[in-house]
Amino acid sequence: MSYWQTHQVVNCPCGFGEPYESCCARYHRGAAEPPTAEALMRARYTAFALGDERFLSDTWHDSTRPAAPLLDPTLSWTGLFIADRAGGGLLESDGTVEFTARFRRADGSSGQLRETSRFVRVGGSWRYLGPA
Repeated sequence: MSYWQTHQVVNCPCGFGEPYESCCARYHRGAAEPPTAEALMRARYTAFALGDERFLSDTWHDSTRPAAPLLDPTLSWTGLFIADRAGGGLLESDGTVEFTARFRRADGSSGQLRETSRFVRVGGSWRYLGPA
């Protein structure tokens, strides 16, 4: 169990600036669907930070979801920066989100993941397809 699951989260890890309970928690609990591709990107980042493999799996498009575990227990996610987005709005069916996610490895070293992610709407819900 991660730190975030055993302690009260003041600000959501997604970086939006809201408390976790009024931000990504509603998506993780299934009380709401992320309305945009960026909202799903932020919720997925938060799921990585909190260790919520179920949410990651559920929001990964069936055609590209890997069979292997989705979480790397040697990484702690430490920050998200959204650089750009195209499409992915309330009335659109696809979009991309360009981001940088920072992490720290168990050995104390740090790194970052830069990606432009592709998203599609499936049955009214956004799904992560993979890198563009």
